[in-house]
Amino acid sequence: MAVRLLDADRIGAIGVFCDTMSIESVPSQKTQANNEYAQRINRVIDYLRGNLDRQVKLEELAKVACFSEFHFHRIFGAISGETLSNFTNRLRLEKAARLLRYSDQNLTDIALECGFSSSATFSRAFRSGYDTSPSQFRKSGEIKNSKICKELFPEDKYGLPMSAEEKRAAFSVRLIDIPERQVAYIRVAKAFELDRVLAALQAVIEWAKSQDIFSQGILFGMTVDDPHVTPKHLYRYEVCLASSFPFECMEGMSKLKMPAMRYAVTKVSGDIHKVATAWDYLYRDWLVNSAYEPEHAPALEVFLDKESATDWSHFELELCLPIRKPAEMRSGRNV
Repeated sequence: MAVRLLDADRIGAIGVFCDTMSIESVPSQKTQANNEYAQRINRVIDYLRGNLDRQVKLEELAKVACFSEFHFHRIFGAISGETLSNFTNRLRLEKAARLLRYSDQNLTDIALECGFSSSATFSRAFRSGYDTSPSQFRKSGEIKNSKICKELFPEDKYGLPMSAEEKRAAFSVRLIDIPERQVAYIRVAKAFELDRVLAALQAVIEWAKSQDIFSQGILFGMTVDDPHVTPKHLYRYEVCLASSFPFECMEGMSKLKMPAMRYAVTKVSGDIHKVATAWDYLYRDWLVNSAYEPEHAPALEVFLDKESATDWSHFELELCLPIRKPAEMRSGRNV
């Protein structure tokens, strides 16, 4: 979706601290951060290898990595070069191929040992991945076309073909601290249906104007669901407005208190492709090379041009990734 936070001049007006530290200024920390992230994801990979016979829940894997569930999928993809589902499926099929070649187990036993619900499900997945059936592979021992290799280093379908240098130049990142704030929000179910999100945006805008808090309020969106893995009919998106002035919620609207938090923020101006590319850069390049880890909180997309927030042909946004110092740094070590 789309959202941002605060301009530097507006930040000063409400007493928010702005830190313009760049990760390039701490090269020793970059190596340390890369190693730490890699070690955490390696723990997940080892854990998956040992549990291929069952469906491992996201919460379980996030705990193994000591990462927030909100951001785990993106971090896993940034480090491993594959989506979590593609990676898990590849491990299962590779294990199955070894068993087909070197064991006498029947297809059903192999399917269950590799985490497939039935031999039929296993056969479909094997053919989809290797363009041959399990029985044919067992006879020939050859795979002529491995489709799953094409799933490595996937790019989001909305991403732009930009080099790392181009992304770094286009999406400069700064750190800001946002104080605790009161937020009114409308939670949109089935949020892949964009008309529902746009209708909620329009409702929040009209309500904020009626409360006389629109001009000073911060209009943004956030989600506790991962659009890469959550089924479309279950995906939820929250259209929010933060205000330092009191307000009364209208029917169908809820209120929450968002705690004070630090964010890594980048500005993006352009269409949905530019927004997707900026998010990819924040996670895949900036975060994993920084001295920070993601906080257990949703990322935000803040609308800079509030009056044009419902025009999704062009976005003026700040993308805000909640971050914190890693546990060992917060405890006073490695600072």
